[in-house]
Amino acid sequence: MSFQRGGRRRSFQRRPRVCQFCVDNIDTLDYKNVEVLARQTGPDGKINPRRRTGTCARHQRMLARAIKRARHMALLGFDRGTWL
Repeated sequence: MSFQRGGRRRSFQRRPRVCQFCVDNIDTLDYKNVEVLARQTGPDGKINPRRRTGTCARHQRMLARAIKRARHMALLGFDRGTWL
């Protein structure tokens, strides 16, 4: 038995996340759909990473582009979530 520094590493089974946009067959993300975009940002206004949301790479790129466009059009805030 080999021990790592700091103790033994524990592994656990994590449920594989699926892209919600792929499941819903969404081809394009629009910057005007503020409710969907606001759910993908944190309380500080940052875009949540793929490892947290389970979004695939293709939809994550589309999501980031739509969020940035919505911020520029003042539909989303640059900080503190939405402006609704």
